[in-house]
Amino acid sequence: MTMAAKQRFVVFAIFLFQAVALTDVEEVEALRNFYRSLNCPTQLNNWKLEGGDPCDELWTGVSCHQSSVIDIKLQGLSLTGNLQGDQLVRLQHLKHLDLSSNHFHGEIPNSLPTNLTDLNLAANYFSQTIPHTVTSMKHLRHLNLSQNLLSGPLPDVFGGFDNLIMMDLSHNNFSGDLPVSFRTLMNLTRLHLQSNEFTGSVIFLADLHLHELNIEDNHFSGVIPESFQNINSLWIGGNQFRIGVNYPPWKFPTDVMPNEQNISSPPTTESSAIEKYPSHESGYNRKKRPGSGGIVIMVVGAVMTVIGAAVFIAVRTHRSTKQTLDSIGGSLSSLQSLPISASQGSLVAEYDRPDSSSSDSPPLISSWQLPPAPTMTIKMSNRRSFSKKCKIPICAKLYAVADLQLATSNFSPNNLLGEGTLGSVYRADFPDGQVLAVKNIKTVALSITEEEQFMEVIRTVSHLRHPNIVALVGYSVGNGNHLLLYEYIRKVTLDDALHNVLCMPLTWSLRLRIAIGVSRALNYLHTSCVPSITHSNLKATNILLDEDLNPRVCDCGLAVLKPLASNNVKIKASEIAIADSGYVAPEHVKRGSGNPKADIFSFGVLLLELLTGRRPFDSSRPKGEQSLVEWASSKLHDSESLLEMVDSTIKRIISTRALSSYADIISQCIQPQKEFRPQMAEVVQSLVSLLQKSGQEKAKSGKDKETAQGAEFDPCDRSFRSTNSHFFASPTASYLSI
Repeated sequence: MTMAAKQRFVVFAIFLFQAVALTDVEEVEALRNFYRSLNCPTQLNNWKLEGGDPCDELWTGVSCHQSSVIDIKLQGLSLTGNLQGDQLVRLQHLKHLDLSSNHFHGEIPNSLPTNLTDLNLAANYFSQTIPHTVTSMKHLRHLNLSQNLLSGPLPDVFGGFDNLIMMDLSHNNFSGDLPVSFRTLMNLTRLHLQSNEFTGSVIFLADLHLHELNIEDNHFSGVIPESFQNINSLWIGGNQFRIGVNYPPWKFPTDVMPNEQNISSPPTTESSAIEKYPSHESGYNRKKRPGSGGIVIMVVGAVMTVIGAAVFIAVRTHRSTKQTLDSIGGSLSSLQSLPISASQGSLVAEYDRPDSSSSDSPPLISSWQLPPAPTMTIKMSNRRSFSKKCKIPICAKLYAVADLQLATSNFSPNNLLGEGTLGSVYRADFPDGQVLAVKNIKTVALSITEEEQFMEVIRTVSHLRHPNIVALVGYSVGNGNHLLLYEYIRKVTLDDALHNVLCMPLTWSLRLRIAIGVSRALNYLHTSCVPSITHSNLKATNILLDEDLNPRVCDCGLAVLKPLASNNVKIKASEIAIADSGYVAPEHVKRGSGNPKADIFSFGVLLLELLTGRRPFDSSRPKGEQSLVEWASSKLHDSESLLEMVDSTIKRIISTRALSSYADIISQCIQPQKEFRPQMAEVVQSLVSLLQKSGQEKAKSGKDKETAQGAEFDPCDRSFRSTNSHFFASPTASYLSI
């Protein structure tokens, strides 16, 4: 072979290799759109909005075969947002999709890749039910939708799943009877349905070739199929199966088993299969049944008992309610009645609110007004139902006050972390070594309705899960106590890091990453929560920096409690509000009565604070410079003035282009008219794009100005983390300071 021929061969081989390695263009675009819809999370290393090749560059969680994406495994990355199926459906060769243990909200999308063999969406916050379009996914072998907020009857969509061998729908709020199509799952070997609200018979499971079955903690009734004795691993406790003394526990009455036995319309607690096709016990003990006279006596007695209970509860409720309303100047007409009804041997008490509508998403709070009282259903005859009947459970642990007193040394001043507009926060050290932060909320005497509203706030906040939000993990209420327990983050606020002279200066890149983290937290509150939540108290003292210097936003969802604070706490709050007035949007006279656009204004002020190193309001400065927004607004679009107001510790580090882009973002956020402020999702994308471009500029220059010029240390490397002791909180710094 001649030299020219060899060269042509080498060029052709290189071209062929690149062609094979290049991911399908449509699939690349689908992944980019998916990345964009999640607000470009930093957890997804190597993912890009523009350029790049998922298969060639090893995008986090992405696996390929030749030019096709076949696996996406992003479990446990704290990803947030609504899952957009119209992007993923374009991945026609995708086989495995694992998004488990994240913070996805909303409905499971109607459009998912039809060639999937493994779908795992467990441990998220998906609501509503399973979409009917799942019937197109005929290749599924493993389906895991456990530990979500899915509810309602299961749709009859399981026909044609000939390849399905494992399905887990446990720990949701599914209700009603099992669908007929369950009996077609002949290759299914593992089925988990525990901890739901299923009713009716399990007859449609009788002929399946199961090796493992868990149906615990539901409301299944009727007889237990004889075939269940062949299942190797079986859990059936916590149900209402009817088994008589003389009834063989594994004997199933096949002579009376119809094809549609499991169907009841509407579903009831006791399956229609039991009423139409009773067990053998009925025949064995027929002579022991009471006569008509006995039945009349029993019915009359039961009715009288229920009426007596209703009168007693109504009188007690009336007295208690009247006393409470008299003390606050209310009227009895504002309260709802307490209907009592007997249903199949169970006494049911329901607190209803007018025009109430059920929602499968956590009922989140966004307004200044207190939310309406939640709907409660208490089933007196069933211990399990106290924790099971609430559609949206509180995802936090209930603590005894005595345990918290012990953990905080009886709320000793030595354990005090800070004081804010709702009360004080204490460090709690528990015997097992766990450390938490306890917020002791001081309130006025609350009415019954206000106590219920307080519990609704706890329910809401307990469902907030985001890597940049401090999580509520426990609570304690009763006897006038209102205590919230949060995960403990070290006592270093962004305010300390920016303004305490004992702290090392923050680098420009770290300030930018902090801004992105806070913006993502706000975007989560505004868009992923339904209805949206407004923070209404965003400020540097409400942002903690963890050991890795990631920002953690405090007090999300708590601004709504401010009207309930005691007078002493309100006095303290008014003093704090003066110092925080620089964060407040011009359309709001008092802090806490905000909306998402007010949060965006406060975030713009925070961006200014990060850029200038100056406090939003500083009474020690000349009158024209006390308000940071008023002083800086006119300088944002003048390059010389803009550079002059940059914090001197980072002035030599920021490029002119990056500074101009950052100033544009600030200018949009602090617009006086809220209509002209952007959505937080747009702000997130702009900041992420700015960070990426800054990284590209560093790569082109071949060095990092922040370290090369010796201006400061990078607080993200190990040498800086070893100096964490240099972070000291000021004496007046607050922790969870709302």
